[in-house]
Amino acid sequence: MANPYLEVKGLTKRIGHQVLFEDISFTINEREHIGLIAKNGTGKSTLLSIIAGKEGDDGGTMIFRNDLKVGYLEQTPTIDAYEIADKDDDFQLRYRQFLTQMKITEEEANRPAEQLSGGQVKRIALSRVLAGEPDLLILDEPTNHLDLEMIEWLENMLSRSTMAILMVTHDRYFLDRICSSIIEMDNSRLYPYKGNYSYYLEKRQERIDNMNAEIARANNLYRTELEWMRSTPCARSSKARYRIESFYELEKRAKQRIEERNVRLEMNGTYIGNKVFEAKNVCKAFGDHVILKDFNYNFARYEKLGIVGNNGTGKSTFVKMLLGIEPLDSGRFDIGKTVRFGYYSQQGMAFKDDQKVIDAVRDIAEYVDMGNGDKLSASQFLQHFLFPPEEQHSYIYKLSGGERRRLYLCTVLMKAPNFLILDEPTNDLDIVTLQILEDYLKNFRGCLIIVSHDRYFMDRVVDHTLVFHGDGDIQDFPGCYSQYRDWKEQNAKQQSADKPQVKEEKKPDGRNQNRARRLTFKERQEFNQLEKDIATLEAEKKQIEGALCGGTTSVDEITTMSKRLPLLTEELEEKEMRWLELSELA
Repeated sequence: MANPYLEVKGLTKRIGHQVLFEDISFTINEREHIGLIAKNGTGKSTLLSIIAGKEGDDGGTMIFRNDLKVGYLEQTPTIDAYEIADKDDDFQLRYRQFLTQMKITEEEANRPAEQLSGGQVKRIALSRVLAGEPDLLILDEPTNHLDLEMIEWLENMLSRSTMAILMVTHDRYFLDRICSSIIEMDNSRLYPYKGNYSYYLEKRQERIDNMNAEIARANNLYRTELEWMRSTPCARSSKARYRIESFYELEKRAKQRIEERNVRLEMNGTYIGNKVFEAKNVCKAFGDHVILKDFNYNFARYEKLGIVGNNGTGKSTFVKMLLGIEPLDSGRFDIGKTVRFGYYSQQGMAFKDDQKVIDAVRDIAEYVDMGNGDKLSASQFLQHFLFPPEEQHSYIYKLSGGERRRLYLCTVLMKAPNFLILDEPTNDLDIVTLQILEDYLKNFRGCLIIVSHDRYFMDRVVDHTLVFHGDGDIQDFPGCYSQYRDWKEQNAKQQSADKPQVKEEKKPDGRNQNRARRLTFKERQEFNQLEKDIATLEAEKKQIEGALCGGTTSVDEITTMSKRLPLLTEELEEKEMRWLELSELA
């Protein structure tokens, strides 16, 4: 029987006259991992904030299990006001362990937020949330500003976690590999799906197809009943009154609309010649921190290039150098005369908050040339970016972070560039917008460079990858990120298998020339103790797993065991790794 951690009943939230959601209900059970999906501006972050107790609602109830510990990671976390000095020793130990795993030094963790990068702030905030050992973990865009190494570490950790999780994320691989349930919020209603993201896509389409079929049937019957209503006097018999009441219910069903939002943006960039750009012996460093070292590259016409690498390896600096924003130390970029750049930066565009959405676009152009002889008005072009006419006259200060990003993307593409450079375009964009953008970029008749940590997005769009390893080491790989990762894993296995066995040579005194050092006395004692500890921990883990699956354990015991299991697993892994290290010397 499911053990509910949180029951939400009839929750409603309005902002002014806008209804974000109304009378929604759902349950989060113990160990359940739920992904929340909705388009930008429909209240995803607001709902998470309400559950976390950071914001009020306009009706409904939330029933938490007694003594439930809730951890909340905001989309843009603040860390300056957070004190850990008053936390107990266990918390501080766990906090330092998470900082180490996320490659944050204590010195960095104690700096003011303004002296840290967005990725550092996100990792510190994550460490604090995870160190609190919450029963229910609420995550709002946890992968934003994290590099691929950190995303994959977090993905592996959360997929094994016994915490209940409610998350909003645009990272579809992350969503698919962690969440076993999906809740879709659409038109102020919730639709639950018991499966991962791939299952959700399949079942959502079935729901839409069924709903469209139902609307079509209702429309056919509606036309018949409408004729009856117009031709028959409204008799006062109960039968006639019942039919009249049924007619109005039928009318509501017939006039429903499923907003599939499968908008296609088809737009040809301006002509681009055979010469795009050539990098010749480009060098760049900040002190001892090398970004590029004698970098040479000839960019091909219609090439779609992805750039990946850990934070701080110089990905954004590289594109800024290409655009002339950041100076080179030496070398040069030789750019073709027909190249017309469009640049989408991480920082985004500074809009005027007191300006309307439509006016921000009209400031750039009243009409947009689609490149095939067709033109769209600014209003029509905005509709391709999911801004219906009524929303186009809203003030920019009312837009969510994702809606601002969508508007910024609109302003970049409407200038019809033939060479797009997109630096972290997926941050804060909803999945629907990403699907539209992916389709557009796949068919884009121009050149493309994408810097992104979104693996799914990169796999769908790019056909070539530059991997920034740091210290000026840049690897050119002919494929997408997942192909690169598969190649890397296979290459590592092959190198391990091909590693030659060193033949031992005898010294004159009979000792082996190449023999590795042996265990010291203390290491031998540690090795023997590790074997005992591992056996004890494995027995405890087996006992807990059996108890959790047995069905006879009390709620309090389950809670205690659920908290102990991830710590036990982590301790076991550490001891097994140390045992392996020592076993090579044994």
